[in-house]
Amino acid sequence: MTASPVAAIAEADWARAVASIGSAAEIWLACHVRPDADALGSMLAVANAIRAGRPGTAVAASFGEDPFEVPGILRFLPGQPLLVPPAEYAPAPPVMVCFDAASLDRLGSLTGPAIAAGELIVLDHHSSAAGFGTIRLVDPAAAATAMLAAELITRLGVPLSQDIAVCLYAGLVTDTGSFKYSSTTPQVHELAARLLATGIDPSAVARELYDRAPFGYLRMLAAALDRAVLEPAASHGRGLVWTSVRRADRAPAKLPLDAAEPVIDVLRRTDEAEVAVVLKEDDQGCWQVSMRSKEVADVGAVAVALGGGGHARAAGFSYPGPAGEAVAAILRQLGER
Repeated sequence: MTASPVAAIAEADWARAVASIGSAAEIWLACHVRPDADALGSMLAVANAIRAGRPGTAVAASFGEDPFEVPGILRFLPGQPLLVPPAEYAPAPPVMVCFDAASLDRLGSLTGPAIAAGELIVLDHHSSAAGFGTIRLVDPAAAATAMLAAELITRLGVPLSQDIAVCLYAGLVTDTGSFKYSSTTPQVHELAARLLATGIDPSAVARELYDRAPFGYLRMLAAALDRAVLEPAASHGRGLVWTSVRRADRAPAKLPLDAAEPVIDVLRRTDEAEVAVVLKEDDQGCWQVSMRSKEVADVGAVAVALGGGGHARAAGFSYPGPAGEAVAAILRQLGER
């Protein structure tokens, strides 16, 4: 069984991407900073596939962040020996493939190599995706960039190994909310079936992604939930709930910033709120803002207006000022839409 072609992407673009990868002596891959499972999983899946299908091709992957550290919950993904720090990345790669980055600045310190690349192949599914790249494999209707990565791997003629499948499945399950979101199409389940047919254990993937946390996480979560605020008039009366995770909440257990990611999955369960927002203070004091909506509010448009990006139901942006100002800006944007 083969993956169904992604209708939004021209056959000529797929053919160009396959030919470019097939003829390259070295291929450099990149995903967005602070990578999630879809970004890192898609990148490592394709890296594993190129290594397996074209053993003579040099392959390296990275993301442009300092310090260069894979988020703790993603350290189970296969293929991480192929990762190199951004300082070791080619300044002008002959062929570069980037994953899940809606804009060049999302590549962080790898923006320069992307601009200088001889060929820049872009795989992405964000509705806010900017028009960069020499070959654009972009489909906002795709549930995850992993869908596009799977299609590329199929077209490269590389069979699905368990290592490839684990990486793709991690991206697929997270970006569909464990197959709960409306983006979960029949094609999503068809791909999931193909991945499971390789023999991977879905419960093991779910355990790594959702069911593990140090004890200190509970203290951090408790602090964040204790300061949660409900704004019932927000989003034209549909409601918004928000909270913050401060550096001081993470400090006692020395938790990294990515430990705060699951907080929004608890907050968004609030019946009285269409929109959920979590502001996470990074180690430099800047707020990394995550937003989710249930049915109506387009938080992707809100994020774009505030300098970020994402999807209609899941998006984010960075804010250097006070948390209250960020929330006020979100409320204004929701009120205007």
